[in-house]
Amino acid sequence: MTPVFAIALALLSVAGLLTLVRLVHGPGALNRVIALDVTVTLLLAGVAVDAARRGEGSGVPLLLVLAVLGFVGSVTAAHLVEEREGVR
Repeated sequence: MTPVFAIALALLSVAGLLTLVRLVHGPGALNRVIALDVTVTLLLAGVAVDAARRGEGSGVPLLLVLAVLGFVGSVTAAHLVEEREGVR
């Protein structure tokens, strides 16, 4: 593993831990929804870094599908929280 990939994965891990703290101790439901969205994004970035390290691009369509599903899930959750709490 080259140092670039190791540093990238280490930074993604630190970001994941910080996001997990926000997910657990978030002051509100919207903060938790955003933390979940960031967690999904970080996981996708980790998988993409690993795919780049191995030099294979066969998982790119799967990454795109998972990214779209994560986005739709986040928008749906934010909409439900907005309706429940009357955020507007």
